[in-house]
Amino acid sequence: MKATLLPVYFASGMDAEYREQVLRLREFLRNEAEITDPVPLGNVVPGVDALLFPQVLGEAYRSVAAIQAYRLPVLIVTSPFGTMNMWDWEIVTYLKAQGLSVFAPYSLELTKTIVRALALKRYAQGAKFLVFQDNPGEGMQAEIFKRFFWWEEECRKNIAETFGIEVVVKSFRELAQKAQGIPDAAASAEWQQWDIPVAGVPERSLWSAVKMYLALREELEKHENVLGMGINCLNESFFSDTTPCLAWDMLFERYGILWACEADILSLLTECLMYFPFRAPVMMTNIYPFLMGEAALKHERIERFPDVPEPEHHALLAHCGYFGIVPRPFAQSFCVRRKVLRIVDENAIALDARLPEGSVTLVKLHPSCKKMVAAWGNLEGYVQYPGSDCENGALLRVRDGYRLVEGLYSHHVCLLGGARIPELRSVARVFGLELEEL
Repeated sequence: MKATLLPVYFASGMDAEYREQVLRLREFLRNEAEITDPVPLGNVVPGVDALLFPQVLGEAYRSVAAIQAYRLPVLIVTSPFGTMNMWDWEIVTYLKAQGLSVFAPYSLELTKTIVRALALKRYAQGAKFLVFQDNPGEGMQAEIFKRFFWWEEECRKNIAETFGIEVVVKSFRELAQKAQGIPDAAASAEWQQWDIPVAGVPERSLWSAVKMYLALREELEKHENVLGMGINCLNESFFSDTTPCLAWDMLFERYGILWACEADILSLLTECLMYFPFRAPVMMTNIYPFLMGEAALKHERIERFPDVPEPEHHALLAHCGYFGIVPRPFAQSFCVRRKVLRIVDENAIALDARLPEGSVTLVKLHPSCKKMVAAWGNLEGYVQYPGSDCENGALLRVRDGYRLVEGLYSHHVCLLGGARIPELRSVARVFGLELEEL
């Protein structure tokens, strides 16, 4: 997944400085971009994701019409360090005032992030999400699941129109039947190829989890350009004797496939918008702001939140009995354990995994697919409530718990490792999204 960048130069021609900068950028961005041969401003090359200015001159003020004619984002990377030069600010300001989409990164990592976002924008056109569900909302805990927008046809339409991603819906019932028909010997042989920590999981439960991976892998191999997969695993849990948690970890490690718990395609798309540009840890989970009080505590079957200063600016993060699905490449600790939730089969499993403590960014795509919300957070530690639906959850601090509750789009949030809001502004602009910062 690489972007194609077109270097352009002004009528006065290129010089040695320009040529040297093109060579530098090809080296800096060798994993992120294909940089074509430079052309004079005005020459058109098809299949390009952005214009690249390795050098800008005062001619830019008199060349706006020529730049606008490309109808492409403009990337200004003029310093020997893979960033813009400080003395480019006036030109950048002028070009933005003319309505151009200009990116002038201040660090090499931001340059790479922008270019990876451009690559994702191109790749998404014609890419797929595979989701497995039959009658979403009609099954377990229908009073909760009937409320979710991600199962609406309008949601799939918004994703297709904004990002070009097709949501392919397949039967969970049939997938589960296929998984259960796989021989134990095949599951055992596959398991021998992995080294995954397990605690207290019966062999039958483990084989069922591996069979789900094998069935999903077979479905994956039938399609091209799959970015992510999801299953309505809780609401229609009666179809399966297991849960797909371990399968999501295995598919991510082997194939780079992202996952959506409960077939939440808005969370899945949010993960894509974070992982592919940033190449940083991502995950999705439930958020329980302390301000929600009993409404949150009852759902997790816990009596009280942890005692902390300023509880109004804290939240509990928990999903399916633990923190949530954190693939092993991202995890500080990781273990496969027996299921916790009563809603799933007794044979099912769950993942007990943790991200490193420290700064994270909360992100979620709006149902309209026209904007995203983002908030700074800090993982302060992990809390355990034995016998509850939160055997191991995360304690999150946010800057303003009141604004968070008012501004959240969903109980499902995605976490991106690190304090990333400044860089996220550029990623949002690549996709034409408004970014709401809480």
